[in-house]
Amino acid sequence: MSRHRRAAIAAACVASALFFVWLDHNSPQRQRQEESNGQARARDIEKYHGKTFLVSNVVDGDTIDIDVPDGEYEHTRIRLWGIDTPETKNPKVGVMYFGPEAAEYTRKLALGRDVRIYLDQDNRTRCYYGRVLAYVQLPDKRFLNELLLAEGYAYADVRFRHSYYNKYKQLESAARGQRRGLWAEVTRDQLPQWLQEKKPTLLLDK
Repeated sequence: MSRHRRAAIAAACVASALFFVWLDHNSPQRQRQEESNGQARARDIEKYHGKTFLVSNVVDGDTIDIDVPDGEYEHTRIRLWGIDTPETKNPKVGVMYFGPEAAEYTRKLALGRDVRIYLDQDNRTRCYYGRVLAYVQLPDKRFLNELLLAEGYAYADVRFRHSYYNKYKQLESAARGQRRGLWAEVTRDQLPQWLQEKKPTLLLDK
């Protein structure tokens, strides 16, 4: 086969691949899905953003329920944006170091309180599991997300970008430097796997 023929076949393959990529991005099904996602996001912003709700349950340090229906559920499950606390309910990892303490801290500050919910309006409103992603403001105007980081009950979740990404990293760094909360005694193997992978040089030496 001549060089020109091989080049022509290669060019045809590239053109074909680009066509199918274009077709996928402009397919009616994809457009309907994007429109549906946009509508759902708009509904979430209208329903939750800037509104006040009662915290009816604390699931974990970074997950709470508020007393308003969400689809077929009697309550709305809120996942705190930008942070991750040690697990207590995940069957894959069990109860992690400082998980109960983080859950109790959130319970003490939020359970039975009226909190104001803020969504990241330039970002998605739901996590992979369908929970509403939010910044939660307590009655005293402080944000629960930030308090958990500042007091050493949570990690800044660097896996996902959000409006306070850099601020949350700084809050975690300060807590780590002052050995607050979990940072006083935690060992590397007690950290979540994603954090060990994202920050392989994280210093934990006493």
